[in-house]
Amino acid sequence: MLVDEVTMTLRAGAGGRGAVAFNKVKMSLGPTGGDGGRGASIYFEAVADINALKPFVSRKEIQAKNGADGRGQFIDGADGADMILKVPTNTSIVNVESGYTRELARVGERILAVGGGKGGRGNFKFRSATNTTPKDFEEGTSGDTATYRLDLRLIADVGLVGLPNAGKSSLINELTAAGARVGSYPFTTLEPNLGAYYGLIIADIPGIIEGASGGKGLGVKFLKHIERTKTLFHLVSAESDDVVRDYTTIRDELKKYDPALCEKEEHVFLSKVDTVSSGEVKKKLAALNKKKIIATPISILDEKTLVAVRKLLNDIKDAEGIVG
Repeated sequence: MLVDEVTMTLRAGAGGRGAVAFNKVKMSLGPTGGDGGRGASIYFEAVADINALKPFVSRKEIQAKNGADGRGQFIDGADGADMILKVPTNTSIVNVESGYTRELARVGERILAVGGGKGGRGNFKFRSATNTTPKDFEEGTSGDTATYRLDLRLIADVGLVGLPNAGKSSLINELTAAGARVGSYPFTTLEPNLGAYYGLIIADIPGIIEGASGGKGLGVKFLKHIERTKTLFHLVSAESDDVVRDYTTIRDELKKYDPALCEKEEHVFLSKVDTVSSGEVKKKLAALNKKKIIATPISILDEKTLVAVRKLLNDIKDAEGIVG
């Protein structure tokens, strides 16, 4: 299951305490207390793994290590080892308290989430000409604490949209090695599926039904992923008793969520044409055409009908200069 949003509280490590110690060797008396170590900081780093947020589902709080206390004989405490939290590229990092937002768009890009506390000074640092045996020292400072929301938004070249059971998962399986789950009941797909067609990324966007933009069903969780999809393949099932209604339902939800979604390049396909008669196919294509909706009939069981789909994908791939 794809995890695309998590919230967690991060606590950086505290600095270690400075030591109070003295040299007991005659003729070398004096303070020898070392400083405390720095507390560990926590960073976010972008990686190519789209499932990188999954380990954080059960980790609502993450605590970094404290710095070690200073010791005698000028031995400073060890610094806490910094933590690097891996997140997928295209993840927005939102500080819940301050509202600060930063997106990690490139693999290896890193930002500081919470800084570790400074180590306290040992008594050696407090020596002076008038105070040769200081017993002063400092406690380490506390590390930062912050709550972050991580929000992944997929970037795909082509997004498959349509009502449940319009054949999106079957099509992406046919075109790529996505291995999407397929079934004959609503919401078979419970998460976006990604597949690669010779380097072109295709996303099967599930859960869009009437009312999705207002939170009904699963759609509002996944509509955000369409925002960064460059081209939409809109599937309308030939099994529908009203193909124009089905098409309009999806378009209305896209518009309500974000009018800019309706400005994206769109290609419409009448799917599952193998399930109805040729006469029904012509009738439904005509109904769409009457509303100036030009649809291409396809069936995953008829390779000839998929030629147009593959040609379109190849044209998009060539136009974007994708080598695959």
